[in-house]
Amino acid sequence: MTAAPATRATPATITEQSRTYDVATARHVVLASLLAWLLDACDFFIVLFTLDDVARSFHVSLQSLLLAPTLTLLTRPIGAFLCGHAADRYGRKPVMITTIVVYSAIEILSAFAPNLAVFLLLRTLFGIALGGEWGVGTSLIMESIPPSWRGTASGLLQAGYPGGYLLASLVFLLLPFIGWRGLFILGGSALLAAVYIWLRVPESPEWLSRQHDQSTGTSAGTTKAPGLWFIIRNNAALCVFAITLMAAFNFMSHGSQDLYPKVFLGLERHLSHPSITLIVVLYNIAAIAGGLFFGVLSQKISRQYSIALAALLTLPCLPLWALSHSPFWLAFGAVCVQFCIQGAWGVVPAYLSELSPASVRATFPGLAYQCGNLIAASNALLQTGLASWFGTSLAPAMMLTVGTAALVVLTLILLNARLYGRYHPTQ
Repeated sequence: MTAAPATRATPATITEQSRTYDVATARHVVLASLLAWLLDACDFFIVLFTLDDVARSFHVSLQSLLLAPTLTLLTRPIGAFLCGHAADRYGRKPVMITTIVVYSAIEILSAFAPNLAVFLLLRTLFGIALGGEWGVGTSLIMESIPPSWRGTASGLLQAGYPGGYLLASLVFLLLPFIGWRGLFILGGSALLAAVYIWLRVPESPEWLSRQHDQSTGTSAGTTKAPGLWFIIRNNAALCVFAITLMAAFNFMSHGSQDLYPKVFLGLERHLSHPSITLIVVLYNIAAIAGGLFFGVLSQKISRQYSIALAALLTLPCLPLWALSHSPFWLAFGAVCVQFCIQGAWGVVPAYLSELSPASVRATFPGLAYQCGNLIAASNALLQTGLASWFGTSLAPAMMLTVGTAALVVLTLILLNARLYGRYHPTQ
């Protein structure tokens, strides 16, 4: 279904699909959602960068402290469900603000944790807020901007994750001066995003319209909107598809990132720390560029085929990424792989939002994403286990993991396009 072209009513507004959007407000929504996800990701990576410092402070082993990111990961689906359900019922804006306030407060409280037990408890609670932010932010942004902006906005939103990684890397430089507790306190500055949303971002107009229809009993709202469990019971295939797709996506990203810098480049390729840092910065910049490129492209060739193209282009880049030995070619391969993988990710917010039933749009995308992420939590163990079984370095195991995940993404996306038709985004 090809939508009607956009009509510019005034320089300050855009009219699409019989709805007028204020351009300034739409920009505020995009910026606020990007800022919230970027700072959320930054807070998460600050923990990963300071694990050894925190362990020494609590006089425990690094292995004991590794439970912190694991607990955060395990509770993310809980957050996606709780926050998404609340946003579908009470509105995107208040839940978004609450989520940011909660994870910022937990980040600050983590700085004052007196022992490992309290620290682990706080990181467990942090996972709930972390898991809830993405789905709520995705629904807010996709329902508040002109449909012709969705591809670009999707790429921008997802660029917040590698952007958060880069920001955490810069903040980490302050470690010798303020310590890990000081870094955690700085992480609490994400509260500024909540203030920005409170002041400049309105509630989702689509959510307000549905609430108005239901409260006034108009033709669109004479029946109660179906809830999540009704959607799951009556759309089991859609739910399985979304979770499987997100698991493959997460195996692509975690498979290409988790063990790559320290273990593969550092221990196996014996690169110096400055060389590893440079490669990491370069491939994160490429990840941001890839998300934006394929996000914009999805407005032209459809969400599905944009994702399929990015997944397909990942495959020929894998030998250069994993089998090279010189720093130059390793960097070039990493840049190419992350441009493609994160390029495919750049379309995900728009794709899942448009795939989701309207009544659970804040719950469904985030829950599918976090459940897929939970499945892919076994990535590091899988890759090291395969390398041990093959009796080789990590390179073949990484190529097999990422390559298989890319093929699964490609196959699922093309099957969905064939079975349910090619989605034509609004122009």
